[in-house]
Amino acid sequence: MRAVVIDDVGGVPTVRDVPEPSAPPAGVVVEVRATGLCRSDWHAWAGHEGVAFPHVPGHELAGVIIEVAPEVQRWSVGDRVTVPFVCGCGRCAWCLAGDAQVCPDQQQPGFSHWGSFAERVVLHAADTNLVALPDAVEFATAASLGCRFATAYRALVGRARLAEGEWVTVVGAGGVGLSTIMIAKALGARVVAVDRNPEALTVATDLGADHAVLADGPDLATVLTDLTQGGSHVAVDAVGSEATCSVAIHSLRRRGRHVQVGLLPASEGHPRVPMERVIGWELDVLGSHGMAAADYPQMMDLIGRDLLRPQRLVE
Repeated sequence: MRAVVIDDVGGVPTVRDVPEPSAPPAGVVVEVRATGLCRSDWHAWAGHEGVAFPHVPGHELAGVIIEVAPEVQRWSVGDRVTVPFVCGCGRCAWCLAGDAQVCPDQQQPGFSHWGSFAERVVLHAADTNLVALPDAVEFATAASLGCRFATAYRALVGRARLAEGEWVTVVGAGGVGLSTIMIAKALGARVVAVDRNPEALTVATDLGADHAVLADGPDLATVLTDLTQGGSHVAVDAVGSEATCSVAIHSLRRRGRHVQVGLLPASEGHPRVPMERVIGWELDVLGSHGMAAADYPQMMDLIGRDLLRPQRLVE
């Protein structure tokens, strides 16, 4: 099969022929029909993720099953599927509780093994991790769910437990940030988008953000506090840097909830978090790491009813 291969850290990707994969025990092989590009792919390319080179990236995908291991019970050749970027083992206490996104023996296509920048990709523990695609959901739309959209959904619903009418500050209007804005608005929240790119803020506004604020403007924390009448109830760092984490935390009102979605790799130095604000204002600091397949039905229902339209983010 043909694949995009990176031979070493920071190397120039090349397209070339590589051996076709076969289904692992309890797994499948999927013919890739669409795949997304994520900042996490850059982290792997830059050497922040500890992947083994040569490497094939790609973890946001959708396609059709073309091979099924004998142990698989729920899936057949020809099924249209997508998958979260974190694939649980299906056996541990976390997987059995529906929390495969924190499985200690997880697999991640494009990180722990070759990913979806290829004609075919292996997926492990298929009965735990695969998600069926309704006929109405196109492959490109489905591929956009696997990382940024599902991660944003869980960050707001599963972690922050966002309520209708609350204020949300979203720092970073990239893929996951724009997904967060769209989902927050669908859930009835009010949204402030923060980014240093005016074009990104224009898109954020088109997706429903109530306010769009340039990150390099003067007295950013005061501006955000004034716009939200005392600070947001929820803040999401959708970038992943010391600066963006700090902006998000300082945008909160007392007893607010901060969700860290953007990766903060140790290779860039462990970030300083404004813990004095966290302690004094009794803020909740929450991590969010994707979303398990078990949590997809509610999100897929909203997509099926056209209340969420992730296809608007496909460019």
